[in-house]
Amino acid sequence: MKVFDKNGHKIIWGEALEALATIKDNSVDLIFADPPYNIGKKFVDVPDRWESDGSYLNWCYKWLQLCIKKLKHTGSMYVMTATQNMPHFDLFLRDKLTILSRIVWYYDSSSVQARKYFGSLYEPILHCVKDENDYTFNANDILVEARTGAVRKLIDYRKPVPTVYNSKKVPGNVWHIPRVRYRMDEYENHPTQKPIALLERIIRASSNEDDLVVDPFSGSFTTSYVAKQLKRKSIGIEINEDYVKIGLRRLQIATEFNGEPLRRERKTYEPPVDENQATLSLFEKKAKWNTRSRKRSKVS
Repeated sequence: MKVFDKNGHKIIWGEALEALATIKDNSVDLIFADPPYNIGKKFVDVPDRWESDGSYLNWCYKWLQLCIKKLKHTGSMYVMTATQNMPHFDLFLRDKLTILSRIVWYYDSSSVQARKYFGSLYEPILHCVKDENDYTFNANDILVEARTGAVRKLIDYRKPVPTVYNSKKVPGNVWHIPRVRYRMDEYENHPTQKPIALLERIIRASSNEDDLVVDPFSGSFTTSYVAKQLKRKSIGIEINEDYVKIGLRRLQIATEFNGEPLRRERKTYEPPVDENQATLSLFEKKAKWNTRSRKRSKVS
């Protein structure tokens, strides 16, 4: 296990159970957990397939229990898994936390989903809290357009003074957010990358500035990336070296890894980078900065 730490953002390179054990109990404000689904996805050299459903669920119950221990009494946890596994998660967690919402993250797909059954176009998310009477939920930070008032301009005549319906509302529990596609700017080379928009809604709703956000299966490190943008602190846990390097780059914790520069992987439609030109440009920028520094020194 190895730890990288800079400016309130930490990456733990290691196995989730071991890494979670190093975090202080009752210290975390928000946890977003998006584990492997046990459906055969390929994560470089780490298989997403357990010997049986039972062994997968037993492993999940262990890290879920650890996550609960790490949450503050005011803390919140969002948990994802495959649709076939979510009933087991739900039953396990409802005796230990309060499940406030069962969210459906819905997305369209242009590819053929299935030919002999109804294909899945959503992923379930549980929103849980430790104390149903004392938790963070910043409703005003996540408001969306209410079509009844904002678009249709309908009037509520049941009120003493007829009033147009509100133009903004808290999102319901069905979230239509597009999946990350290859040509999107936010795309990283990870098979199950979650959208920035999804994490923005969760982190804005259930944490405040300077709160600690933890992701035990960081993958492309979108959780930590968004936490940083929103002025939260973060801990991201990841077992795969390739994905750790993505996190180091996205969080600007390091510019190189084992002597190699950390750069976003070039997409097939992008022109190749001229290493000599990149080095020259960097040298020119440094030279200009040094020239300006000398001029300022003479003036002072």
